[in-house]
Amino acid sequence: MDETLKELGEAILAAMPDAVTGYRVDFGELTVTAKAAAIAKVAKFLRDDGRCQFWNIVDVTAVDWPARENRFDVVYHFLSPKQNQRIRVKVETDEATPVPSLIGVFPGADWFERETYDLYGVPFTGHPDMRRILTDYGFEGHPLRKDFPLTGFVEVRYDDEVKRVVYEPVRLAQEFRNFDFLSPWEGPDYPLPGDEKAEQKPG
Repeated sequence: MDETLKELGEAILAAMPDAVTGYRVDFGELTVTAKAAAIAKVAKFLRDDGRCQFWNIVDVTAVDWPARENRFDVVYHFLSPKQNQRIRVKVETDEATPVPSLIGVFPGADWFERETYDLYGVPFTGHPDMRRILTDYGFEGHPLRKDFPLTGFVEVRYDDEVKRVVYEPVRLAQEFRNFDFLSPWEGPDYPLPGDEKAEQKPG
């Protein structure tokens, strides 16, 4: 199986050396890396070439690497029912550079691209309806970025007095607990509050 995937990866790389930058096979899965500007060309080749026949787009998502210059991997998954194979295509982009939409090649990419924009903030050029799909229209930020706070920025509730949904800054109901992460599992060499309760009293 791995040999078949390697041959397919070599064929894709040889057919589009200007668009595809490499490939790898891990755990029985083929991953192709491509230039973001050429993703539509790569997708069209994967769909139409007789060796590929990846007719189904399964998913479009992203991975956030905040420390990297191009912080996002935009990840595409395709399925070939004819060949009974799957392929993953990755492209890199930053916060400011949009990625070409695949709607012209795979109309089913519509909502996948909107979800990736909503949750990661990656825009797609050529998309006919690039707006949020999972969060509210007034939502601030992109919740699957690794620098997005776990508590979010605002909370939403229905206010019975004004008879509508209201947005309020997040308020934490209790203080964060402090943990002593320097202590070994067997316990620290210094007394902790409450240890006196465990002392055995003579008699």
